[in-house]
Amino acid sequence: MSLRTTPFHSRTGPLSEGQAWRRWAGYVVASSYELSHDREYHAIRNSAALFDVSPLYKYLVTGRDAARLLDHVVTRNVGKAKVGQVLYTPWCDNVGKQIDDGTISVLGEQTFRMTSADPTLRWLHLNASGLDVKIEDVSETTAALSLQGPSSREILQIAAERDLSALKYFRLTSARIRGIPVTISRTGYTGDLGYEVWVDAAQAVALWDAVVETGRPFGITPAGMLALDVARIEAGLLLIEVDYFSSRHAWIESQKSSPLELGLGWTIATDKERYNGQAALEAERLRGPAWQFTGLTVDWDSLEQLYAAVGLPPRLPTQAWRTSVPIYDRGGHKQLGYATSGGWSPLLKRYMALAHLGSEHVPGTEVRMEVTVEHHRKQAKAHVTPLPFFNPDRKRA
Repeated sequence: MSLRTTPFHSRTGPLSEGQAWRRWAGYVVASSYELSHDREYHAIRNSAALFDVSPLYKYLVTGRDAARLLDHVVTRNVGKAKVGQVLYTPWCDNVGKQIDDGTISVLGEQTFRMTSADPTLRWLHLNASGLDVKIEDVSETTAALSLQGPSSREILQIAAERDLSALKYFRLTSARIRGIPVTISRTGYTGDLGYEVWVDAAQAVALWDAVVETGRPFGITPAGMLALDVARIEAGLLLIEVDYFSSRHAWIESQKSSPLELGLGWTIATDKERYNGQAALEAERLRGPAWQFTGLTVDWDSLEQLYAAVGLPPRLPTQAWRTSVPIYDRGGHKQLGYATSGGWSPLLKRYMALAHLGSEHVPGTEVRMEVTVEHHRKQAKAHVTPLPFFNPDRKRA
């Protein structure tokens, strides 16, 4: 299958200085627009960064049993959600192992939009047997922009000509930007103040132009996936096929994870009828998960010493990495788990990683993370750190 371009490509394509593209759900999206992603990252935390997030899979679920279907497949309580609410939720197989995670937007009493990282249409249809529900794949007909950063609200308020200060975290509202009908949700993947704007794909370019023009005095900056990767690690946010494997794609049992092991226990409703994986998750909650998903902070002095020993200054990855890195006990002999992604935080001035460790390793526990120094495998001191690394008040305020 040939790679497709998003509805915004006529604007994003010419912006790419180095033509650095990557695949996302069958589409090409920018890794970075400039030759380095540094300025794009700083826009997220200091002004406003604009991301094309159209490749997300998007499904419109409507009908009398729409909420019933979604309640059966996801762990959150959809039946209790109010119109205008957005639910972040995982969904599991019958033994409580995570298949995927995404959002459910409550657009009306019987109208929901579900987003996912992987194709989910067939699975929704399989679970909808006998229900009065219509499931429509609107992935290609719905475009989406993510505007993230401290100036994002100001920019959107001017563009939409309305006050957005009352729009709460994980809520949505319909609006018009230069006459274009849009849905604005206070959501994102950066752990910062931010919004996602959903629009009919035919109006995508006009929306891009309106948002960019409005945001120019505020330093709005189109940003790619490299900058987003650093921000989402700072925010402690999971990435499928990097920080966890979908249970659908796992080859062996040990590659699978439950939401409880991934730090998503808060998304598991205890007040609704039977849903996929319920019995397994309730049993796991009672005995406690064996694994935890946590942060690690690498000790700078330890890293510096490893490089000094070979006559070099410390070298840090210029981009966030996505690979499996062993984590050992304090003595450096017994493996305790593994890190899945990490990198340097320019804002926090720390080398951070996301890791899977046994649940017994409490915050502050000293461990060792494998690092390669001048072609040799070494171990740097690190400490277990609660997630998120970065959690500004403005995100929810």
